[in-house]
Amino acid sequence: MSATMQNYIDEAEQALLHTYNRYQVVFEKGDGVYLYDTDGKKYLDFVSGIAVFALGYHNREYNDALKAQIDKIIHTSNYYYNLPAIEAAKKLKKISGMDRVFFTNSGAEAIEGAIKAARKYAFLKDGRTDHEIIAMNHSFHGRTMGALSVTGNPHYREAFEPMIGNIKFAELNDFDSVMEQVTDKTCAILFETVQGEGGIYPATEEFMHKVRALCDERDILMMLDEIQCGMGRTGEMFAWQRYGVKPDVMTTAKALGCGVPVGAFLMTEKVGANSLVAGDHGTTYGGNPLACAAVCKVIELFEKQNILDNVRETGSYLETCLNKVAEEFDCVETRRGVGLMQGLVLNRPVGDIITKAMDNGLVLINAGSNIIRFVPPLVIDRQNVDDMIDILRESMREVCGGAQ
Repeated sequence: MSATMQNYIDEAEQALLHTYNRYQVVFEKGDGVYLYDTDGKKYLDFVSGIAVFALGYHNREYNDALKAQIDKIIHTSNYYYNLPAIEAAKKLKKISGMDRVFFTNSGAEAIEGAIKAARKYAFLKDGRTDHEIIAMNHSFHGRTMGALSVTGNPHYREAFEPMIGNIKFAELNDFDSVMEQVTDKTCAILFETVQGEGGIYPATEEFMHKVRALCDERDILMMLDEIQCGMGRTGEMFAWQRYGVKPDVMTTAKALGCGVPVGAFLMTEKVGANSLVAGDHGTTYGGNPLACAAVCKVIELFEKQNILDNVRETGSYLETCLNKVAEEFDCVETRRGVGLMQGLVLNRPVGDIITKAMDNGLVLINAGSNIIRFVPPLVIDRQNVDDMIDILRESMREVCGGAQ
């Protein structure tokens, strides 16, 4: 590391609130599936800003669309209509099959809106304010107080108690554990279609269908968090589309804007007509013309560049390659995941492997202390996978010793 980069890091540590233990690198620019630090070193990126930069860096059409919108108008507020928001909502409805859209600034805000929609939906049915939401253990939905309240990891919540009330937790893929929490007060069941931070756990088809049937039977809202696993990452535009099970409410963000901060919660017409009304919810920046211009271009480019086909093909190849790594190294217990959302589960902490990979020119992150997470740009190809595997093997050998 040069003295210049160290100076940048020192300045950051003096100015920024220390809520992240950051890796010791300062990224300056990106191109395709590569990042470059301020010293000019090149890194293969298998993080994509935590599943955000799906189209890769320096996509000219995407950049030009944002520049054109900046020259028109960036913000007006939600007291007025704007053309990019209208177009973005229409495109998002088409790819999701949902009926109503509310644009937010982030995934956590989308979860907040979903929680409010569920409670208002239940309140309008019986006038009570004691309704309960069932969420899942090991889930992660965000850091705001509402999102934290439905995040199934006590460590994240304990310093900030009390959370919002009437939240219960069950186990993903254990329908009996869900039934144990259901009462006449239950208004919603919320979970990630593929748990990300909690360890790359996909929901099973059986679990999805049983929860859907339960919700239909008791007029409970099925709410799916697609913030990380959505927008093509599993090979479908949204992961729930793999199962033929449609939620009542869903959240999205991350790759929705491919770098521009934007999220959304969506709902069926039934929920839209019987929940939030004027005055119930709002946002100053959400749905502004710049963010929605990004959404429009992202959805357009997904189709134009056949992103879903690439995820299916390259994701399958990535699975094969990671399975071989799992067989080669004693320290690897298993691989799991879907599409280009994969994890290697180790029998040891992975932080030093990720740091060594960074030294060797590969950007990775963890999901929990013992899982290496792979969420690359959705435009990667087989050669990128081969290059990643080479660096991963080298890094694991340096840290864990030779393959078995």
